[in-house]
Amino acid sequence: MQAQIASLYRHPVKGFTPERLPSAVLEAGACFPCDRLFAVEDGPSGFDPAAPAHLSKMKFAVLAKIPAVARARTRYDEATGVLTAGAEGRADFAGDLRTEEGRRGFEAWLADLLGEEARGPLRVVEGPGAHRFMDSRSGYVSIVNLASVRDLEARLGRPVNPLRFRANLYVEGWPAWVENDWTGRAMRVGQARAEVLKPIVRCAATHVDPDTAERDIEMVKALFDNYGHMLCGIYLRIDEGGRVAEGDVVELG
Repeated sequence: MQAQIASLYRHPVKGFTPERLPSAVLEAGACFPCDRLFAVEDGPSGFDPAAPAHLSKMKFAVLAKIPAVARARTRYDEATGVLTAGAEGRADFAGDLRTEEGRRGFEAWLADLLGEEARGPLRVVEGPGAHRFMDSRSGYVSIVNLASVRDLEARLGRPVNPLRFRANLYVEGWPAWVENDWTGRAMRVGQARAEVLKPIVRCAATHVDPDTAERDIEMVKALFDNYGHMLCGIYLRIDEGGRVAEGDVVELG
């Protein structure tokens, strides 16, 4: 069963603005490139860069916890390490997140933006080596089937921005919801080979409109009320690396 990649996204800072890419190179056993490199602690998380371990998203400034995070519009330059950020009514920020000065600058800018919505103190942390701040312990690349999102839109009678689901790949061509039954199946993704690990169980982050920063749809309840599950999208493990690009074929192998 074939589909095509409609778009690719990375999220360099966990919880912040998705960045669209024309292509990417996936590596075996690795996360999507430049995805969730950084996270912003909202109060001490217990993260130890010397012994990095998976932590709950609720330890960080993310949409599930603080909808106002979506008010920030961020962009990361991986060549220079510079993050730029802007928000309506506020001066822009630019700083190198690889440096202490840059991290402290973004923390101060963000604290001013979020105000009392953040528990604080806010602290930028970087994943050492291959560590990334993923929601899943093992699903390092995510796919959302756009037909499933459209089916949900029809049930709700209102538009649903697919970027609510914060996936790496969005695909066209599969029937709605068929992906929920593919655990353990092999998949070709552009030039890469992968295994479907599991469907993605959704959380309150999807309740937030990424454009308005408002909680305007109880997405978890909507999924359960309409389908009897809280799933949207699938996690992959990359077994054989390769390039992926918009327009590439994605199919069960």
